[in-house]
Amino acid sequence: MNRRTLLTAGLGVACGAFLRNRTMAEPDARSLVEQLGYKADDRLLLIHADDLGMCHSVNAASTKAMTEGSVSSGSVMVPCPWFPEIAAWSREHPEADLGLHLALTSEWRYYRWRPVAPLDQVKGLLDEEGYLWRSEKDVKKHATPREVETEIRAQIERARKFGMKPTHVDSHMGTLFESAEFFEVYTRVARELDVMPMLPGPTFEILLHARAQGIDYPALVTKMKGAGYVFLDRLVLTLNGGSYEARKQALSGLVETLRPGVTQLIVHLSGNDEEIRHVTGNWENRYNEFRLFTAPETKRLLEDKGVKPITYRQLGKLWRK
Repeated sequence: MNRRTLLTAGLGVACGAFLRNRTMAEPDARSLVEQLGYKADDRLLLIHADDLGMCHSVNAASTKAMTEGSVSSGSVMVPCPWFPEIAAWSREHPEADLGLHLALTSEWRYYRWRPVAPLDQVKGLLDEEGYLWRSEKDVKKHATPREVETEIRAQIERARKFGMKPTHVDSHMGTLFESAEFFEVYTRVARELDVMPMLPGPTFEILLHARAQGIDYPALVTKMKGAGYVFLDRLVLTLNGGSYEARKQALSGLVETLRPGVTQLIVHLSGNDEEIRHVTGNWENRYNEFRLFTAPETKRLLEDKGVKPITYRQLGKLWRK
């Protein structure tokens, strides 16, 4: 099964586990934008930078895009070497909308990281070199749900010990969507530790996969909303195009076709420097996105088209209700 299919299966397990023997509230019949205090036809875009904490180049680019550009939110990988730097920046900028990019993989060739939890408690998360597995498939194959839970709890606890107040959590490389059991851990731990999980809404592709499994996905989402979970209307995983101009055109097309509701666009940013070139071969894509989302013309495009920025801090108010 692919990731979207697993997601629908995971929601079924997560919902069943969480809702069992629980009194449900009637979900708010208003759209998400209306619950947030906007008009029903408003188009809200959450531009979200992933991978903060990975290295200094990513930290510098992402924080500049958040303070001077069009990026409204970001998430931090706690196990990574440059986590202390971004945690310090978070303490100095308490208004910043930063969550945690829960990381169970370490994908680069030489630039690696280990779990936060004691290694003897998460042996299934370790590859033959003693680092986190490079792929989400290997995590699914070797790690138990208990080990996954131990590690993501440790990452959230470490972030808070460093003074961070994460506005949300999501999953690096989608690993927590790789199995129904992992997804159950993800949603339950988020609830227990009171931090909002990123959850995609019932888009067309997810509905098709859910229907193939006989899952009434809209009904499932309704039940989880009744338990207080908040779902995005749409999640865009990336902008297509290998050049700056191609990504610029992709963003323009996204803005032109943006529907009413809350859409999250994921971006990956870095500088153009020696450090990032030694970390990853796709650094040019990251640098082009940094250029795009710090360009004044991008901010003008969003304003001219009436697209409003949104953050997880705002969404979190609904979560805590």
